[in-house]
Amino acid sequence: MKKLFLIGGAMGVGKSTVSRILKQTLPASVFLDGDWCWDSHPFQVTAETKEMVLRNICAVLQNFLSCSAYKHVIFCWVMHEQSIIDTIVSHLDTSGCRIIAVSLVCSEQELKARLRQDAAAGIRTPDVIARSIARLPLYENLHTIKVSVSGKSAAATAAEISALQGRAPRQLVAEVLL
Repeated sequence: MKKLFLIGGAMGVGKSTVSRILKQTLPASVFLDGDWCWDSHPFQVTAETKEMVLRNICAVLQNFLSCSAYKHVIFCWVMHEQSIIDTIVSHLDTSGCRIIAVSLVCSEQELKARLRQDAAAGIRTPDVIARSIARLPLYENLHTIKVSVSGKSAAATAAEISALQGRAPRQLVAEVLL
């Protein structure tokens, strides 16, 4: 059975890094970062571009799910609203596929420290800190498995997510109402 990992979290929490590690450690894996489906300049958030990015994401994920070469499909994106997760899943044929939806969470202090480090390295602009902190509490309301990254390495977080595969589907369904 294929596994579709949906990994959400605030900007700077470590989604991309953890997803890359999962791709390297899980056999027959493929990884899509939602940001790749909306990498434009200037970056524009409009109703049209929001709809377009969701279509792009669903098309690529469906292609990965339909390809027999892959057993593990890893997708990460901010996904701070349940409607985003629900829209993506509703547009995919997930028959024969187990969905493992995860939200990476951490303390506000940890997120600020990570984002300040990214800003100092020129990876992000400092204005992302306030926007990311504002979204942090939204993840508690999602029908996802919460995985804390506070005080953990990306490798330890990836190992924790990988171990979710071994849990009984009923346990996951009880926590992830997709």
